[in-house]
Amino acid sequence: MKRILLVEDDEALRVTQSIYLGQEGFEVVAAADRTAARARLNREPFNVVVTDLRLGKQSGLDVVRDARELQPLAEIIVITGYSSVESAVEAMKEGAYDYLTKPVDPEDLVRIIQKAVEHQELKRQVSTLRDRIAHETGLDRIVAVSPAMREILETIEAVAGTDATVLIEGESGTGKELMARLIHQRSNRAEGPFLVINCGAMPENLLESELFGHVRGAFTGAHKDHRGLFEAADGGSLFLDEISEVSPGFQVKMLRTLQEHAIRRVGDTKELAVNVRVIAATNQDLNQLVRQGRFRQDLYFRVKVIPIHIPPLRRRREDILPLADNFLKRLSDRMGRRAPRLTESARRKLLHHDWPGNVRELENTLERALIFRRTNVIEDRDLSVESCIPTPQGADETGESWMRSLDEVERRHIQGVLDRCGGNKARAAEILQIGYNTLWRKLKKYGDMDSET
Repeated sequence: MKRILLVEDDEALRVTQSIYLGQEGFEVVAAADRTAARARLNREPFNVVVTDLRLGKQSGLDVVRDARELQPLAEIIVITGYSSVESAVEAMKEGAYDYLTKPVDPEDLVRIIQKAVEHQELKRQVSTLRDRIAHETGLDRIVAVSPAMREILETIEAVAGTDATVLIEGESGTGKELMARLIHQRSNRAEGPFLVINCGAMPENLLESELFGHVRGAFTGAHKDHRGLFEAADGGSLFLDEISEVSPGFQVKMLRTLQEHAIRRVGDTKELAVNVRVIAATNQDLNQLVRQGRFRQDLYFRVKVIPIHIPPLRRRREDILPLADNFLKRLSDRMGRRAPRLTESARRKLLHHDWPGNVRELENTLERALIFRRTNVIEDRDLSVESCIPTPQGADETGESWMRSLDEVERRHIQGVLDRCGGNKARAAEILQIGYNTLWRKLKKYGDMDSET
């Protein structure tokens, strides 16, 4: 039974409308003013809120705002006099679904309520579908608390609707494929395929066949025509992971494909037009590879139309605990159990670890703890972290590192030592072989970098 909150200060009208709506199969809860309505909205769920815009000395617009705040999925219908249509328009701007003018025909009221219920059900279905897609694609794993991650999501929202080629850079385990999927899901190509290939996982001849396809007889074993991923992804997106691993010879073929939006199957003489958005990723510094002559400069500029750099987890520690809570909930749901709570000592251990394996290592650590710890609490001793694995060196460096000032080099080194010491200034000063007061002065000079850890 659909639940209706009816807000009307006229007692006779309130009783009459409640009886009529009840006879039409609705469960009606009546309130005489905004105060009573807000109390009901705080305690009980409703499908539709029907409110008069004039409630004695109170305003029905406040009821609209309360409903939007407390029950965003509820639909709102406002009732107003002929002379107050402007107020109804204002209510629509505040989020009301529709309005009626007095005198209200009971049949019209029922009809609009039924339409509002149908609209609400449609919104629920869309929301459920979005949640399911997010779960299936892993997009529900995205956590953006840190300024760096929020900026990345803003960039994605800005560029997703275009067909511009995107290059995602970041260490292994930072979630590059997840961001590529998000770009695809936010784009006009969301209904099309999203295909993935790891360019460093196969030899060049096989990679060429996988990407461009081949014709029958092109090589030994080619018994029939084969569509490559560029053809299969037509109308969608193709994610080229570890693009830095392709050979110089293959880079030429990739460049032509990106320039001409066309491919040529292995062994074929004609070109085929393809409509594919390319999203590339690498855990290496492509700028540095260009200078070393290992990656073509023209291809570099072709794939790096929109650059996105995902910082390692140790550089965005604000995301660690929210990510941990997210992983615990998802992993516990998968295991059919209630998500355990992390003790304060466990949370400190997570915060102070450098996570050389980044988000992937954090997820694996929590999954391991859930498997071996069946209680509702996870202690720090339950978290087995790989302290023997060194943090990747130079992974955060840009190709312009040689241009940094001495102050910048010192600032970064102090920050790195502080990170490794979990923010312990005394220990950091000991490792840096300087006095604590000297370290304090340098932190003050560089803006108290400990606040970034």
